[in-house]
Amino acid sequence: MTPTLGVGLIGYAFMGAAHSQAWRTAPHFFDLPLRPELTVLAGRDAVRVADAAERLGWTSTETDWRRVLERDDVSLVDVCTPGDTHAEIAIAALEAGKHVLCEKPLANTVAEAEAMADAAARAAARGVRSMVGFTYRRVPAIGLARQLVADGRLGEIRHVRAQYLQDWIADPTAPMSWRLDKDKAGSGALGDIGAHIVDLTQHITGQRLTGVSALLETFVEERPLPASAGSLSGVAGEGMGTVTVDDAAVFLGRFNGGALASFEATRFALGRKNAIRIEVNGSRGSLAFDFEDMNVLQFFDGDEPAATAGFRRILVTEPEHPYVGAWWPAGHGLGYEHGFTHQVVDLVTAIAKGEDPRPSFADGLQVQRVLDAVERSAAARSVWTDI
Repeated sequence: MTPTLGVGLIGYAFMGAAHSQAWRTAPHFFDLPLRPELTVLAGRDAVRVADAAERLGWTSTETDWRRVLERDDVSLVDVCTPGDTHAEIAIAALEAGKHVLCEKPLANTVAEAEAMADAAARAAARGVRSMVGFTYRRVPAIGLARQLVADGRLGEIRHVRAQYLQDWIADPTAPMSWRLDKDKAGSGALGDIGAHIVDLTQHITGQRLTGVSALLETFVEERPLPASAGSLSGVAGEGMGTVTVDDAAVFLGRFNGGALASFEATRFALGRKNAIRIEVNGSRGSLAFDFEDMNVLQFFDGDEPAATAGFRRILVTEPEHPYVGAWWPAGHGLGYEHGFTHQVVDLVTAIAKGEDPRPSFADGLQVQRVLDAVERSAAARSVWTDI
């Protein structure tokens, strides 16, 4: 009989739904050493959380996240709340002896992230594990990209280009949401989506950013207050609210291996729905990825004869590709939700083995320091800022 892992999820909106689907699905496709149980879903509104629990498959509900930490049938707490609550919930859960999965970015400030990483280190000494949810690491094509770099197929890394392009608030009449409030979100496009490409480029290259020069811009400074909440923003109501975060972030960087980097994160790129674009150029080859074609990796082998050399389109759906063997026959692509399922697989496996999963809270802290350096650089007229 496979031992169980009782899961308590805090938050039930967009990310809560994605995490719920992953917890439900993972044990049905992967041979997990622990069987996740969707034990309790927590949210402040009793009626709405009860409706979400029934829809998403959770056994019970709580309206106070602290009650989740007191329950003996919960071994892991999954934090899917706005960033201003991450530190309080995650630290309390770790101190209560619960494993923790926390959505990205890890926190709203470096100080909060430092406190969380310290708490995670103390908990790890007692066998309590923690992980931050940079799920795009678990896309099979990203896994293959990292493998190609690690195997030396690109040689010395010289250039890294990364974009995360969306358009969901390009309409100036789109209403306010918590993601546009600095007190709740910490930052705008920078932390919400820019954090992902910072993590992905460091993950793929195996290197870390050491300094940045940045620009931040807010294109629409006031928006209608929401009449009702939706998966991202909602429906406009009466009155106006002030946007206190960036709409777009652009910055240059340098990696500790010497590579030059450029980053762009925006929610104002009309026509781009979820375009995560990564290109890495090395002395022996290049690779390119776009999440809007997520089952494909482009690879250029610089060792091939010039007469026949060119970017090779690799359909990353073979059983030997990362995670793919548990799913469908070759050519039957995966989707957005699968990264969350793979995240559950890796986390549960690490817990069962008594190992610290990655990305760790320390990894999340390092990304937070990059975000902080970007904000400080932009505030100082793009001055070069060490990380």
